Amino acid sequence: MAWYKEWFGEDYLELYAHRDHREATAHIDFVEDRLLPQDVEHSRKPLAVLDLACGAGRHTEELRHRGYRALGVDLSLTLLAVGADLPRVGGDMRYLPFADGTFDWILNFFTAFGYFEEERENFRVLEEVVRILRPGGRFMIDFFNTEKVLKSLKPKETAVRDGRTVEIERWFDVTARRINKRIRIHTEGQPARTFLESVRAYTSEEMTCGLHWAGLEVDGLYGSFSGEVFTADSDRLIILGHRPKH
Repeated sequence: MAWYKEWFGEDYLELYAHRDHREATAHIDFVEDRLLPQDVEHSRKPLAVLDLACGAGRHTEELRHRGYRALGVDLSLTLLAVGADLPRVGGDMRYLPFADGTFDWILNFFTAFGYFEEERENFRVLEEVVRILRPGGRFMIDFFNTEKVLKSLKPKETAVRDGRTVEIERWFDVTARRINKRIRIHTEGQPARTFLESVRAYTSEEMTCGLHWAGLEVDGLYGSFSGEVFTADSDRLIILGHRPKH
């Protein structure tokens, strides 16, 4: 079974519990600051916003709290069950269950791109973004900065969290150009559980070229949600852009 079908469950939620609503608030502050000024000519907020690979829905919730007509989509039914009152649907990001031109904004947070082993499958996600984004609509992709991750890759790490021991092993597959993480979780009285994360390590140039190839234009690269311009030393690679009107 593909790693992304196994990993995004209860253990994932516990391991990344620090990714909370306070962080989501800061992320949406950034999105509003960078995307809303471009929509001044329309004198309105976007009519529909998609939180692509929304997980447990913390960004969807914050968007709706601010009055946006936001919807989340994710493959994991376990994550979708958290906060079940939020408007979210199950779906594969390669085959999104929406009509052409449905959304004004599409937002993709926390490195939810590059999951698939085949390059064609990863770029099919971008084709889907183009398809369901209205002409002139805006998008954001939040990815890790490959250059910095490779420089600071920590091969092994062990932590004790809430009575559980979590062992993490990281490595870079040069041939496949993927950053891999093996997570082993030991809970007293239970068999150890092992999961894998594996993400294609795209550079900023590869992402920009891929987006252009798919039919999207890049408007800016940022290195954090504080708004710094992207550099080789940035923690994140945050890409903002749009679908051309013609």
